[in-house]
Amino acid sequence: MSTESPFGKSITSEDIVDTLSFFDDWEERYKYIIDLGKELPAMSDSKKTDDYLLRGCQSQVWIDHTQDNNTLVFEADSDAHIVRGLLGMVLAAFNYKTPGEILAFDVDAYFEQVDLVKHLSPTRGNGLRAMVQKIKETASAV
Repeated sequence: MSTESPFGKSITSEDIVDTLSFFDDWEERYKYIIDLGKELPAMSDSKKTDDYLLRGCQSQVWIDHTQDNNTLVFEADSDAHIVRGLLGMVLAAFNYKTPGEILAFDVDAYFEQVDLVKHLSPTRGNGLRAMVQKIKETASAV
């Protein structure tokens, strides 16, 4: 792994819900999500291969993981700014968690709290679901 990700440690899903609730309109929320993406450590170009490429996303998305004791640590990147922010939101919920915590987390309720999915294009929504599915499949497999 390159730089340690703040997502799941200093930036949690609760932090994101709280911050997004301060913004009145979606233009401000999108700016915040894009800013979240700037906090996502860049993935090494050597991992930006088909082995880590996530299928089902409009943009290119790569996800890798390592296991540290009983917790999963994810590394993710995208070629699109908004998608990097969405990855940050997803990692805030799942990074540095045990497989059981990942599988038990109600991601639909999390996204509903911030009213996210209906403000994404259908292809972005599908990509978001593909990110979550990949992480849950990873948690199920360990």
